[in-house]
Amino acid sequence: MLKAGSSCNMVQSRRDVRILLLGEPGVGKTSLILSLVSEEFPEEVPAKSEEITIPADVTPEKVPTHIVDYSSLEQTEEQLLAELLRAHVICVIYAVDDEDTLDKVTDYWLPLVRQTLGEGHSTPVILVGNKVDLVEYSTLEAVIPIMNEFAEIETCVECSARTLKNISEMFYYAQKAILHPTAPLFNTAERNLTEGCKAALGRIFKICDMDNDGLLSDEELNTFQRRCFNAPLQAQGLEDVKAIVVSNVRDGVVDDSLTLDGFLFLHCLFIQRGRHETTWTVLRKFGYGDDLTLTKEYLFPPLRIPPGCSTELTHKGYQFLQTLFEKYDVDKDGCLDPEELIQLFSTCPYIPWGKQVYNTVPTDQRGYLTLQGYLSQWTLWTLLGAGRTLEFLGHLGYSYVMEDLQSAAIHVTREKRLDLQKKQTSRTAYQCHVIGPKGAGKTTFCQGLLNRNVETVETLLESDLSKQTVSPVQVYGQERYLLLRDIDVHTITDTLLPSEAQCDVVCLVYDASDPHSFEYIGGIYLKYFAETPVPCLVVGNKSDRGEVRQQYITQPGEFCRRHRLPPPQSVTCTGAVRRDVYLKLATMAAYPRFLPAWMLFSRSGRHLRSLGLLPRDNGGWLKLGVGLAAVACAGFVLVRYARHLHQ
Repeated sequence: MLKAGSSCNMVQSRRDVRILLLGEPGVGKTSLILSLVSEEFPEEVPAKSEEITIPADVTPEKVPTHIVDYSSLEQTEEQLLAELLRAHVICVIYAVDDEDTLDKVTDYWLPLVRQTLGEGHSTPVILVGNKVDLVEYSTLEAVIPIMNEFAEIETCVECSARTLKNISEMFYYAQKAILHPTAPLFNTAERNLTEGCKAALGRIFKICDMDNDGLLSDEELNTFQRRCFNAPLQAQGLEDVKAIVVSNVRDGVVDDSLTLDGFLFLHCLFIQRGRHETTWTVLRKFGYGDDLTLTKEYLFPPLRIPPGCSTELTHKGYQFLQTLFEKYDVDKDGCLDPEELIQLFSTCPYIPWGKQVYNTVPTDQRGYLTLQGYLSQWTLWTLLGAGRTLEFLGHLGYSYVMEDLQSAAIHVTREKRLDLQKKQTSRTAYQCHVIGPKGAGKTTFCQGLLNRNVETVETLLESDLSKQTVSPVQVYGQERYLLLRDIDVHTITDTLLPSEAQCDVVCLVYDASDPHSFEYIGGIYLKYFAETPVPCLVVGNKSDRGEVRQQYITQPGEFCRRHRLPPPQSVTCTGAVRRDVYLKLATMAAYPRFLPAWMLFSRSGRHLRSLGLLPRDNGGWLKLGVGLAAVACAGFVLVRYARHLHQ
């Protein structure tokens, strides 16, 4: 924070700067431009200079700069208005030896700028007094009331085109006015930071406060200095900074660490001393644009998601989120209570999770978010759409903490088509659509993933219930996330939306105690999934009430055998929740249907059979093997081998 370092390291909000010079004829606009370019005063001055472009590598801010002259003798008023609209910064020139030209600044030029750009325009203006070589006095005192009247005036400088005095400084101030504007940061009337600047720096302070103690320690300040300015903070320099704060701000330093008030004071001091670029370097490092809002480029870095692919969190993504959880788990009880959750999202524009989150992911007995539930919610967000995850990771300071773009927290999976070809997936989060008629117990079934039975669900308000639940499950000892989405089928002829038919696995739920329940899911399966590779599992819910014969052309067991589906799973949502059905769904998603015959005898096949997803007899697989085997004798060998295994 002592040295801003090279400003070329910061994220620039503009690719170039366009400076327009205005003023009365004869004040020296053209001479100023030519003196800058040639570094000597031109004896013959044309009425107007051609547009000059200064390459980036020779400007202090490393930004290409276009300098545009205006001449009322050669240009029309329409051309002037067009140039005003194109300009990034405007230099209004007057001659210090001609008081009338200064009067024209307030009587004509500044009102014209406001009339063209609007009363509240944000284009900065530099007031330039030329020809100081001709007088023995300064006009700066006369300019102060003008600066107070016209807030758009960024600064005032006196110079001489003849002696080259302050020529470079004039154009540097003009460039600086657009790259490091004062107005968004500092209220000159109140001589204090603007509210917008305070809010932005407050967010930055919280992100940098890695241990959440409300202070920036020496270690945290060193990290801040290195990541913002690519330069270490010397021990003596750090002590000097804290000494300045202590002498100016009560409670600016506590326990030898910098408080928020001290942090804000330092930036106010930088700006008052003309070091706007220091504060702007920090702000742009944390994603802020000229209007002190986070830029679209910062919140949404490029992320290409081809059709058929999904999005998941990477190891770095989970690492950052876990670090954030631990930072705001103040009482270290392994959960986030409502107040801790509010504080976690205090660097964001709003808290994105409402009451439904507590019925979407695992919680503890008090209803607080566990680490498992917290990560589950982020997994759900990322799976359903990475854009929102990228945005909030940006607000939470991912790029600063992890020193990488938010996109590094997102993994784009391979196409689902390739997963089906390989008969397994490398995805770690699976979407399961739970489809069935109303009254089949789908809501309770989905809440069962969170270890909640029907008695618990009945105590919840319907408005607080979510149509989705997500929780980790173990597949082959690997943690995977299973997302259940509740989809109602209101009539036998109901249709599904394309999005409702696209998922990793389908759970078709019917009420085993209702004779008319199965016909809903039977029709849905035949219409949407019979000819697709999406794995399907039939679940007979409420089996504790007694299973009855279904009024359908085939009974559930025969239906599953006929369509080569796993046997129907009988479940009940009363009493203790059985998690095996959720494990079965996750396993089916990990190993999509139409498995090759060899998998029957592999470790995977034995695992699937142990879950009840493959028949224990050989008859079904003998029929499937006949269809799959390219050579009859190969099928014969497989069948014999299967029989040998079961002896």
